[in-house]
Amino acid sequence: MERRVLWAPWRAEYVGGKREPGCIFCPPEGPLPDEERLILYRDEKVLVLMNKFPYNTGHLLVSPRRHVAELEDLSREEITDLMVMAQECLRILRQVLKPDGFNVGFNLGKVAGAGYPDHLHLQIVPRWEGDANFLAVLADLRMIPEHLVATYRKLYPHFERLRNNKK
Repeated sequence: MERRVLWAPWRAEYVGGKREPGCIFCPPEGPLPDEERLILYRDEKVLVLMNKFPYNTGHLLVSPRRHVAELEDLSREEITDLMVMAQECLRILRQVLKPDGFNVGFNLGKVAGAGYPDHLHLQIVPRWEGDANFLAVLADLRMIPEHLVATYRKLYPHFERLRNNKK
């Protein structure tokens, strides 16, 4: 019987416990290009980046630019900006990846599963009919069928248009 291998080299960083220094939602301008950080969009109010350790292809994180942990600490304007960007993300994901549905939500606090509990962020996870396969059930393993950079390159032009339309 032939041995088959699931290859996901970007998971080694997660499994090894390595993290970028600082807050991923407060990236400094500079040394790393946005593609390497998987940043799809940023303006003075919001940031959109791809989850480096996704639950599914196209898993996006949308955060306010202000470093804040609690939803109730956001201003009405920040909440509005966050949700408007979430709408834009859904439109782009529907157009480019054509998922059958989405999981959208916040994990507030470490105990709730927040990987960065000090900076709240909205998770947008595209879902496809039948995407909960045996790997997740038996091995706590997810199959991501496309490399993160390939997905980034599909999505980026749409966010670039969005950015240009706001100018």
